[in-house]
Amino acid sequence: MNYQAKKFEYLIDLEGFSEQLLNNHFTLYQGYVANTNKLNDTLVNMEKEGKFNNPEYAELNRRFGWEFNGMRLHEYYFGNLTKKRQEINKNSKLFSAILQEFESYEMWEKDFKSMGTMRGIGWVILYRDKEADRLFNVWVNEHDAGHLSGAEPILVMDVFEHAFMLDYGLKKVDYVESFFKIIDWEVANARYTQSK
Repeated sequence: MNYQAKKFEYLIDLEGFSEQLLNNHFTLYQGYVANTNKLNDTLVNMEKEGKFNNPEYAELNRRFGWEFNGMRLHEYYFGNLTKKRQEINKNSKLFSAILQEFESYEMWEKDFKSMGTMRGIGWVILYRDKEADRLFNVWVNEHDAGHLSGAEPILVMDVFEHAFMLDYGLKKVDYVESFFKIIDWEVANARYTQSK
């Protein structure tokens, strides 16, 4: 069974993001879905042929995590964006958890934004560690490395150049500020409550 690319065209006309940037980003995401399917099909065929000790088999398995996580992280990212400007609900469970972990919403936001504006490419993810019931802002440099095992993504921000350079050039800070204006806090809170 192949993965199907999700439709995110409803985000066109998103505040602070041009149609061209979004369409380019959607096309990139669709490539991750296609490559996840291709790699999976290739690996299944190699397994059927008994090519487990083949160096190509090993390398394709290593690449699978990159493509799969590229697919999923983009789905989380697009999924936590909205055209309707909203503030975090101060009565939400997520807000309470942020206060408990970071002492204030402002401290959490400052930490998340500072990660987003660091030099380099990657992702900034607000993770919930279910085991300890804690929140962490995490920098993920590559799709397939740096994730917290067992933790669940609550809020995801793409900070690869393709997410902002067409509209913002090198002004990553402006992109991060624009991202905060279009966070779908209802989705983030739902992810948090469903992970409990």
